[in-house]
Amino acid sequence: MTTHLFDPTILRAYDIRGIFEETLTRTDAFHIGLSFISLQRHRTHDSSVAVGRDGRLSSPALSDALIDGLVAGGAQVTDIGCGPTPMLYFAAHELETGGAIQVTGSHNPPRHNGFKMVMGGASFFGEDIAVLGEASAAGVARVDGGTRREISVEAAYIDRISEGLTSDGMNVVWDCGNGAAGAVTNQLVKRLAGQHHVLFPEIDGTFPNHHPNPVDPETLQILRAEVADKGAQIGIGFDGDGDRIGVVDAKGRQVPGDLLTAYMAQDVGLRHKGKPMLLDVKSSDVAMDLLRKAGSVPEIWKTGHSNIKKRMKEVGAPLAGEMSGHIFIADNYYGFDDAIYAGMRVIDQGVRTGFDITAFMDSLPEQHATPELRVPCPDSEKFAAMDTITAHVLACNDPDAVSTIDGVRVRTDGGWWLLRASNTEAVLIARAEAATKQRLDDLVGDIGSALGVASLDW
Repeated sequence: MTTHLFDPTILRAYDIRGIFEETLTRTDAFHIGLSFISLQRHRTHDSSVAVGRDGRLSSPALSDALIDGLVAGGAQVTDIGCGPTPMLYFAAHELETGGAIQVTGSHNPPRHNGFKMVMGGASFFGEDIAVLGEASAAGVARVDGGTRREISVEAAYIDRISEGLTSDGMNVVWDCGNGAAGAVTNQLVKRLAGQHHVLFPEIDGTFPNHHPNPVDPETLQILRAEVADKGAQIGIGFDGDGDRIGVVDAKGRQVPGDLLTAYMAQDVGLRHKGKPMLLDVKSSDVAMDLLRKAGSVPEIWKTGHSNIKKRMKEVGAPLAGEMSGHIFIADNYYGFDDAIYAGMRVIDQGVRTGFDITAFMDSLPEQHATPELRVPCPDSEKFAAMDTITAHVLACNDPDAVSTIDGVRVRTDGGWWLLRASNTEAVLIARAEAATKQRLDDLVGDIGSALGVASLDW
């Protein structure tokens, strides 16, 4: 039996993340692989595992160590190499593997890295990750018979994400941000009609041009400028591992993830009348109303790609989206978050319907809402702070006006406000929406008062 203790800070709610050679090492990666395949076998899944990685400088070393651990535990590993996380999900589906692991730091700083995991076709997160840590500490046996092979699924993946979709007449700027989606995007646009301009497709784990966070307004400045320069109808950006999308319309306006989901619902809803569609707790009333008008039954759910995918399966939702740019499409697709495919669907919808994303943004009512606001709070304190805030909010408000599904979302006259602990950063996330600018200012003040209860402020 082999035992190993992980730094507790790396075992997160959605995945495993740490700082390479500080809180996350090659030895950790080996034992993640060994423990993962032990649990996979214990849960009676097939012992095959697909493994992919992003373009971070530490990803090859962590991937090799992870695969060594999987093989030591008796896994049949298929290594698909460097590419976006959704390509790994695609490989797991097409190869029908029992599990899948992507080595990726997503949109975090260059020295950070981690693992996104799937087992038995479902996200491996939350309690699963806690169990993996406990299993490793208790001891895991090595098993003979493990194997490793390397294959490329890139061509098949590009075939699938372009299947049946059109970009005829479109002028598009794609910003890969030197992330893992670069090579796929370069190959994809060669097949597409219209004009396509690809920014920063070279995969470079130092991210020399800008941080790979496509919903950060500063990150989108280069994309916005290029859309204007090229006279493009849309700009599409990706995060470091290609599962989150950022969109800029022809007028340079950023399209938040909730409104992007609402746009896609106008098409998806035609084929799924009366079905639920999901938005995360940070999403606006405007987006909720648009989902209703599209014929769906909208539902607010917990933030986090793993939470959303699990809930989609439970309720049979054909579409879901988060403010952060994770878009999940089960309408003629697999239901996982794939930024490249989501971009293709937005382009295709605009061409087919004649109502593109810019026309959609023009059609919206005036919205008084904050962006995502971040309040610094140490990882070791943020959940306790939220417990204190939640107790205070419940004591001071009608319980029927408070949702505690993920943090606290408080509905008041003329609007709502939210505070929740981020599961990926040392911050609390805040947002508010109101009928008027004055009411919005009032709600931001309410958030400040709630933060004060936990000795926090802006």
